[in-house]
Amino acid sequence: MSTLTSVSGFPRIGGDRELKKAIEGYWKGKHGLDQVRATAKELRERHWRLQAEAGIDLIPSNDFSYYDQVLDTAILLNVIPQRYDRLAFENPEDTLFAMARGYQGPKGDVTALPMKKWFTTNYHYLVPEIDSATDIHLNGTKPFDEFEEAKALGIHTKPVLVGPYTFLKLARNAKAEPLELDKGLVNAVAAVYAEILTRFAALGATWVQFDEPYLVLDKEDGDVELFKTLYAKILPARTGGVKVLLNTYFGHIADVYETVSLLGFDGIGLDLIEGRDENLEAVGRYGVGESTTLFAGVINGRNIWRNDYAASLGLVDALRQVTPNVAVATACSLLHVPFSTAGEDGLGDEVLRHFAFAVEKLGELRAVADLSDADEEAKKASDLLRENQALFDGTRVEPDRAVADRLAALTDEDATRLPARAERQRLQREALHLPLLPTTTIGSFPQTAEVRAARARLRKGELSREDYDAFIRSQIDQVIAWQEQIGLDVLVHGEFERNDMVEYFGQRLNGFLFTRNAWVQSYGTRCVKPPIVWGDVSRREPITVAWSSYAQSRTNHVVKGMLTGPVTILNWSWPREDVSNELQTRQLALAIRDEVLDLERAGIRVIQIDEAALREKLPLRKSDWHKKYLDWAIPAFRLVHAAVQPTTQIHTHMCYSEFNDIIRDIDAMDADVISFEASRGDLVVLDAIHDAHFETETGPGVYDIHSPRIPSVDEIEERIDEILAKVDAGKLWINPDCGLKTRGNEETWPSLKNMVEATRIVRARLAAR
Repeated sequence: MSTLTSVSGFPRIGGDRELKKAIEGYWKGKHGLDQVRATAKELRERHWRLQAEAGIDLIPSNDFSYYDQVLDTAILLNVIPQRYDRLAFENPEDTLFAMARGYQGPKGDVTALPMKKWFTTNYHYLVPEIDSATDIHLNGTKPFDEFEEAKALGIHTKPVLVGPYTFLKLARNAKAEPLELDKGLVNAVAAVYAEILTRFAALGATWVQFDEPYLVLDKEDGDVELFKTLYAKILPARTGGVKVLLNTYFGHIADVYETVSLLGFDGIGLDLIEGRDENLEAVGRYGVGESTTLFAGVINGRNIWRNDYAASLGLVDALRQVTPNVAVATACSLLHVPFSTAGEDGLGDEVLRHFAFAVEKLGELRAVADLSDADEEAKKASDLLRENQALFDGTRVEPDRAVADRLAALTDEDATRLPARAERQRLQREALHLPLLPTTTIGSFPQTAEVRAARARLRKGELSREDYDAFIRSQIDQVIAWQEQIGLDVLVHGEFERNDMVEYFGQRLNGFLFTRNAWVQSYGTRCVKPPIVWGDVSRREPITVAWSSYAQSRTNHVVKGMLTGPVTILNWSWPREDVSNELQTRQLALAIRDEVLDLERAGIRVIQIDEAALREKLPLRKSDWHKKYLDWAIPAFRLVHAAVQPTTQIHTHMCYSEFNDIIRDIDAMDADVISFEASRGDLVVLDAIHDAHFETETGPGVYDIHSPRIPSVDEIEERIDEILAKVDAGKLWINPDCGLKTRGNEETWPSLKNMVEATRIVRARLAAR
């Protein structure tokens, strides 16, 4: 019998972002839902057939989503807050979109659910909201419909669902606080999952996959008991031969492996990329049940580099020393990698042969499984194994000696800014002459169709560089005038010249490569195209100085220089795997440090260095936070800005992550001002800021830019008052949650105008006290 192969999940956006285009076309009124549904059906069939043709045994279904799999799970469990239910949409998709994006129209006005990062990825999930009025029951038929849809095509799939433990741990109450998990709620959720299992058994499913990534986190009191209680009620629902695969990823489950094993799951999925050593040790210590299959997650679902077949075979062999029942699997869903390398011929064959995207990883999965079945003689004679090994022999790129020498010369003083922050803030107040509660934005303004078209014409040679630059100047002139008109205090140049906050920088740095179509879903229809770190990094030329200087020349207001920080550039790129992330980040820090000092020399007095993704790669186990990440990530940020003058004000920005438990580390970045997402999190981070005696001035976002709705003056005024209850007015900035690149002008300017007006009202009230 050949080794079983299993894929945890597959990208759903489409090879050419077909789903994104269909959904956004519907939102803009260009077509109806029927076209969205037809596109979705076509994509599901295409993706199932690709996996079947690659020889995958367990092909996932229900991994497709119009927006987010956690939101889909909430709706399936009827976890739909009443404010969305009361909109009474005829189509369920419209309710889903209202929960994801908010809604403002004839049926009402509601904000979106909170949105957070999915563990250590750049994917975002919608946070389920459960309150006392929530009636948990099976709602809808999506997973069953998609299973039947594949079955009608002759493809037998493995339904995939977010598991009950992970769902409850991610969910929050109406105040955005962790749930009080009473017996009634736990039993209700377990009953729905048991019903799901029973229904799949009746439909003829042979495997059902429950994803429980929350198991790889540190456990709080009651967590293990909660997990056991849920599955003790769910697993007896196995009838008709259906098997349950408990799938874990993004880390190890060594601290609960024995418990998981004793519960009698038919399959246990282990991440042997990020949780390799601990998971192997746990399997060796506690063994495997006779009827349990271990799903060895050896195909990395979070990188674009070719799999090392020899290393993967070693891991499979290690598990087979314990049990013969080993399947080969992706370490996590392939949602987090681009669709295919097909069409990326601009990279050249010598480069491209090192990469594997989702489609190529299917072939790698099948290859590892087939090689694991071969005897030693056949492996030695395998051209496939020999060609693969050649990718890992020798040196892929030559080191840059100048970069290495510069890093070797650094001392602790290079990452220490003087004088202390309190003194700098006093000097900056005197130098910048800003009012109480200064208003600003996070940096980018809408990238209209006109802006994107101009960039495309430049790329195709249809527009000269001179004409393109003149166009960008006109856009900057316009946005500066508009910001002055509505009364913003600290302006930005709008970033019209930038395709992406990371790719734009990478294109001006040595060591980066770029793809044509390697898009990855970030949230909903929002996709990103990360650059690839190929070699040692250094700055090739000034990156932002010319446009920032031009913008400052057009106004007497302070204009912020806008940069992307080193940690975020690395976290939102495909990093090298032949050197450490720490080394790559330090190289990036020196490159951005050069840019900071050039901006300062050009007369830019406020410089924002975005670290939107700082939290993203924080290890999931707290014991690893400092030694494996923060001890080098925080100094790398300080290295970027430590050499500027005391009167130069350094800002940073973070979004859509949990900040509370690393708030002191954020303060230790030694920025002068930090802005961050707060509106979708109901400002819960403010308690942490207050309790930590946060020294950095702060700008909690006062409205959500990822929603198309326009907040009223009263709404923003109320939000500012909430913030002032916990943040001193002298340390508070007023700004949106994030950059405005993805919004339209028709939403952006009324929202900002309302923000400025609300700030003026609050200022007047504070002055009258």
